[in-house]
Amino acid sequence: MNWTIRTDPSGLATRWSETAARHYLEEGHWRASTLVDVARAAVAAAPDVLFQIEGDRHATRRQVWDDALRLAGFFLERGLVPGDVVSFQLPNWSETPVIALAARMCGLIINPIPPIYRSAELAYILADCGAKLIFIPGIFRKYDHKATLAELRTQLPALKDVVVVRDEGALIYEQALAGDPVDERRLPQVDPAAIVIAMYTSGTTGRPKGVLHTHYSYDHRVRAMADAWRIGPNDVVFMPSPVTHITGAIWAFDMPWVAGDVSVLMDVWSPEDGIACIERNRCTVTGGATPFLQQMLDIAEATPERLASLRLFFCGGTTVSPDLIKRASATFPHALFFRAYGSTEMLTATLGIREAAQAQRGAETDGEIVYPVEMEIVDATTDAPVADGEEGEILMRGPGLCAGYLHPADNDGTFRADGFFRMGDLGRRVHGDYVVITGRKKDIIIRSGENISPKEVEDVLATHPSVAEVAIVAMPSAQTGEKGCAFVIPRPGQSLDITDITRFLDRVGLARQKFPEHLILVDDLPRVPSGKVRKDVLRVRAREIAEGQEA
Repeated sequence: MNWTIRTDPSGLATRWSETAARHYLEEGHWRASTLVDVARAAVAAAPDVLFQIEGDRHATRRQVWDDALRLAGFFLERGLVPGDVVSFQLPNWSETPVIALAARMCGLIINPIPPIYRSAELAYILADCGAKLIFIPGIFRKYDHKATLAELRTQLPALKDVVVVRDEGALIYEQALAGDPVDERRLPQVDPAAIVIAMYTSGTTGRPKGVLHTHYSYDHRVRAMADAWRIGPNDVVFMPSPVTHITGAIWAFDMPWVAGDVSVLMDVWSPEDGIACIERNRCTVTGGATPFLQQMLDIAEATPERLASLRLFFCGGTTVSPDLIKRASATFPHALFFRAYGSTEMLTATLGIREAAQAQRGAETDGEIVYPVEMEIVDATTDAPVADGEEGEILMRGPGLCAGYLHPADNDGTFRADGFFRMGDLGRRVHGDYVVITGRKKDIIIRSGENISPKEVEDVLATHPSVAEVAIVAMPSAQTGEKGCAFVIPRPGQSLDITDITRFLDRVGLARQKFPEHLILVDDLPRVPSGKVRKDVLRVRAREIAEGQEA
């Protein structure tokens, strides 16, 4: 497959292979249509079917479709043209699927921005992607988004409009919906090969990078998940993951149209409210990062009947301990719990598992590699393939892979000439087609010349009765070059020290050179919106502590 750079209708330079495109289209992995076509057909077939629930707000397919047509008319009135970027920095509110659908009707690129981002991140992203319009809340969780945008406007010459949602402002969401639904004949023809979303990586290793997905690549993975997990009209999906993260976006914006399920949104997460929401709406499917599952289990283990409706929980986005999945499966034997693996660039590289017979591997691996996804594991230094079972750098290729980064220079060293993408993770191929993630390539601790994988130690420490969550990073050491520094969230009412950890790891038989040599107890860990731990922040803190000790 020969990959070249071509110009998207937006003017962006994107990666493209005619050979790959022809192959994916011929095999049905890509379809020559967009979500708008799917939504139109769904509305025509059953307009009054429930589409979404957010608190007391309920919306049918027809209501979402009509609101999207009104908003599409607003976009046209504001002079937006195919390839323009529309940003939104909103919580999990019911307005977001309308914005996403209306933008696609007009051939616009959606740019979701997490509400937790503040002026520095927001200014960078809006300027970098050249956003023409943004939707924001007024004040959300005591933060004044309107004031932030007012301060930033002079730095953002491309930004024409700021639309305020659920608050007062110069231009509010209700005004944008005030017109009649646009005549569909006014809508542009949208090429499925065009960019549909620009979503920024969380910046755990440097500045955020804009990841570009086409209608083709994004749609493919939505359908792959729906097929693998048998998502259908009988499912009610609770989605606590932010809709400004790739997981939340897929399940809130696309899956109800593609699979016919009902999407249930929650704007402010708490485990008790989440359990109550699942119980009240009889949700059948949910997923999220480790903290979501950990916190839900801590509460629901005493009353498992409250989650009796659940049949499937997929877990990913950060390190997931096998013990946590096993614990969940033992508590709720009627449901399928498993780890899945992917990234913003390579959506759901694995789909976890699909049936109860795979339950053990759903806990002990990060999922099955299913065609048409292709995986190679290579030596991180030489790029030579490694044998099954051996650790190496993970490379992926498939129809769900992004079309590159917003800045083509960011593609260098990340995409191989044959189209494989370097995931940045280390792992092993096991049981033929399963992968086990052993750590991040940049997370390796080099102690006295020996490589140590933090994830291996984290998985063991996660089984300690006093440990709620743990993250291990490299700390500079004058004696060994680097040593392990463990940041631990203790369970309520529990405490521990480095001696407790050393005894525990010794008891389970872990090699002593892998033991963390410094322990820091914390109330929480720094995270990106998906829940992934900001190990770059922890590494800085560990380095500062080491420098302070040496002073």
